[in-house]
Amino acid sequence: MAGRRRVSGSSVVVLCLLLAGLVGCGGRSTTDSDRTDVQRVLDRRAAAVLAHDATAYARTGTGTGFGNLSAIPLAAWSYRVREVDRTGDRATADVELRYRVEGYDRGAVATGRTVRLSRDGSGGGWSVDSDRPAKKSGQQPWDQGAVQVVRGTHSLVLGVGQPTDTLRRFAALADRAVPAVSDAWDGDWARRVVVVVPRSLEGMAGLLGSPASSYRGIAAVTTGETGGRERAPADRIIVNPDAYGLLGDLGKQVVLTHESTHVATRADTTSATPLWLSEGYADWVGYRDSGRTPAQAAPELAGAVAGGELPARLPADDDFGFTADAEELARAYEGGWLACRMIAEQWGEDRLDAFYRAVGAHDARAGAVEDAMRKVLGTTPDDFTARWREYLRTRLG
Repeated sequence: MAGRRRVSGSSVVVLCLLLAGLVGCGGRSTTDSDRTDVQRVLDRRAAAVLAHDATAYARTGTGTGFGNLSAIPLAAWSYRVREVDRTGDRATADVELRYRVEGYDRGAVATGRTVRLSRDGSGGGWSVDSDRPAKKSGQQPWDQGAVQVVRGTHSLVLGVGQPTDTLRRFAALADRAVPAVSDAWDGDWARRVVVVVPRSLEGMAGLLGSPASSYRGIAAVTTGETGGRERAPADRIIVNPDAYGLLGDLGKQVVLTHESTHVATRADTTSATPLWLSEGYADWVGYRDSGRTPAQAAPELAGAVAGGELPARLPADDDFGFTADAEELARAYEGGWLACRMIAEQWGEDRLDAFYRAVGAHDARAGAVEDAMRKVLGTTPDDFTARWREYLRTRLG
């Protein structure tokens, strides 16, 4: 055909030889080959973890850390190699680790890991030298030391550097929290929680991949993905033992019940859900059977109202930032709690649950609260805010 010149077979052979070191000829690139080889050794490593086989684990490279996670009841553990950067006989792999705790996780926890590998000059297989959290990923409990496991009736407590008696007390608190949440929330949920208790505030921050200053004074947080039931597979309640230890008995129970509520409502909590509703509802469940009056449970807001500083609006999401002023943060939580308490009193607890789900079911934040107020509560945001302000005045003034 015009414009084409036939290439002889010998020319093809020469061309393949010239390119072999770059892309090969009809085969995989060197990068693909390395990725496949690294994936193979990590698959063997994952099988060893699930089999609790320390010897097989050590055959894949360093055995460091194997004992730290051996007590965790695992239903699944796998690696997915995303990228390999190789220099000679050394390589760094960007890896996604996915695992499930047996009996507790509906879906897998997914977290980024950086795995460093090496091999000897004789062309042997890859061997793992280290396996650490990726740059933008938080630590896992076993990264901080040996994980001790305490099982409750409705809970699994994973502790690092904590006495067994302390972990048992957390299990007892969680076992009271779960039935309390189920009594208030009528949605479908697992009715069990995983509580992680690190050694210190710094340990909590490491698990969350954030500076310790972001959580100073915060007793606990719940991690998990929002956005629908299929994307809410594996929540963790992570405790700040430094702040939690300063709470009284009631405060400790309220915190665990609050965080367990986040686990229960996760599938119905989406980007459309404002924080005043998600945090307020969790506090409403936490205080529901406590016998605490509004003034007792909302001292910061009570002081502001008594001083003539009645809030003009419901708390905005920015008001809940952990780096915000402590008093402002407290008022935000208290304001959200009293909004939910008002709905439960004036519309009924069933309507409160229905309102929560209706907001989360909306496609976007815009219009979510307005539509749910109209359809479920038969009111408008302006009317609701006015009623809430009056509620604050009468309950706190």
